[in-house]
Amino acid sequence: MRQRLFIIPILIILLLWCSCRKDFQYDISSGNLDFSKDTVYLDTVFTNIGSSTYSLKVYNRSNSDIQIPNVRLAQGNNSSYRLNVDGEAGKEFENIPLMAKDSLYIFIETTFDISAINENEFLYTDAILFDEGPKQQEVQLVTLIKDAVFLYPSENADGTKETLLLGLDEDGNEIRIEGFLLTDEQLNFTNEKPYVIYGYAGVAPENVLNIEAGSRVHFHKDSGILVGQGASLSVNGSLSTDTLLLENEVIFEGDRLEPEFAEVPGQWGTIWLAPGSINNTMNYATIRNATVGLLVEGDFASVSPKLSVGNSKIYNTLSANILARSSSIAGENMVLGNAGNGSLICTNGGNYSFIHSTIANYWSNGFRSGAALQLSNYDANADIGAVDQDLTADFINCIVDGNTFLELSLNSNLTNLFDFSFTNCLIKFMDTSGQFDADPLYDFTNPAYYKNVFLNEDAGFLNTANNDFRLGNSSSAIGKADQATAISVPLDIQGTDRTFEPDIGAYEYIAKVQN
Repeated sequence: MRQRLFIIPILIILLLWCSCRKDFQYDISSGNLDFSKDTVYLDTVFTNIGSSTYSLKVYNRSNSDIQIPNVRLAQGNNSSYRLNVDGEAGKEFENIPLMAKDSLYIFIETTFDISAINENEFLYTDAILFDEGPKQQEVQLVTLIKDAVFLYPSENADGTKETLLLGLDEDGNEIRIEGFLLTDEQLNFTNEKPYVIYGYAGVAPENVLNIEAGSRVHFHKDSGILVGQGASLSVNGSLSTDTLLLENEVIFEGDRLEPEFAEVPGQWGTIWLAPGSINNTMNYATIRNATVGLLVEGDFASVSPKLSVGNSKIYNTLSANILARSSSIAGENMVLGNAGNGSLICTNGGNYSFIHSTIANYWSNGFRSGAALQLSNYDANADIGAVDQDLTADFINCIVDGNTFLELSLNSNLTNLFDFSFTNCLIKFMDTSGQFDADPLYDFTNPAYYKNVFLNEDAGFLNTANNDFRLGNSSSAIGKADQATAISVPLDIQGTDRTFEPDIGAYEYIAKVQN
């Protein structure tokens, strides 16, 4: 018994000693490593903006524990790539152990300054080298770097960023947002290089921000454009020949170009047409992945619309594609797609007219809080004392659709004017519980509100998950539009003639697009 008690501590000591040994014997790598890929493509990034982190897996498929003598970037310390090998950051590593039938991760990032190259786009390459001489193996690294015009607030002496004054709160304190005023030299965006905006780019009184066809405007997180008192925005896109490239459209989106960010909503703030801004126009534009696509505020009583917008698509926003407050908008050939709340929200009154527009919300990124189309002559979220406004809204040859039962929301305070009409529209409103049977606003037989309305018929879109709201061959919208209105907007959003047997919505049905 004593012998057993004596042996047990010795065994424990031997086990602990073995577990702490650092001098395992490794074979030198024979150059037979396997890799998860032979080329690592780091997706397109802007100059001087860091890429996402990409990974490479290295496999030892042999039955022996090996040691890789060195792992390094071919350009050494001059490389603009950065590595992390087995938890250690650097550009060159020695004696990397890799157990039999095991693997290790290498993580790769890059930041590149294109200014010395004098090119708008540059394909930057390097390689990760494993070992040297006849045993050397390599994995290529490839990144497309884009030059851009960067616009951002200046830094104050105390280290804070420049801000824009939005107004005063109830206590008379200033309300400010990080941003800057565009100079005269910055008021004309061209298609020569993309624009990357940090903070809010403000347009000063009596100035016009002109954005020419084919321009690409990217926003950093919580950034956007602010068009203030007496200022204007003019977006001058034109019809593209390539429906995927959209070479002539103006595109507004976030500044992350990697594919995994292509459909992430809420990457940036909004295009804000503040009270007092005037004569705003937008044609052939795409706005995507914002928090609010267009925020349009005030001035609905003016003679001309505050915003005239056509042939444009806004989708994949975290809240609303268009949020209008007491404002005025004239829209035609609009596609207002998926959003976390409403595709089109017109609140606290205003004056709105939409022709041949598709308002369809098939949001699938979580719970959606509102109908695709929301109209009200008051603002339930406004501060106490806010003045409610009259509302007039007309929709002709429009689709109102989505993936919930009730895609139309009408809210009147019964005090202010609430005047709306739908003519030759396809509307989804499936009130299966009869909740709104007694509400006259939803009396779809009342010609004062609804004329030639097609209720709860199948819109038959091609691919709602991808915001593709072209009409499929089963669509009930085909051939049901008001002819006279169609003639006033003779081409659809893709330039297709709609003057003969026109379809409801922004798109004319084309048989050849069917799968």
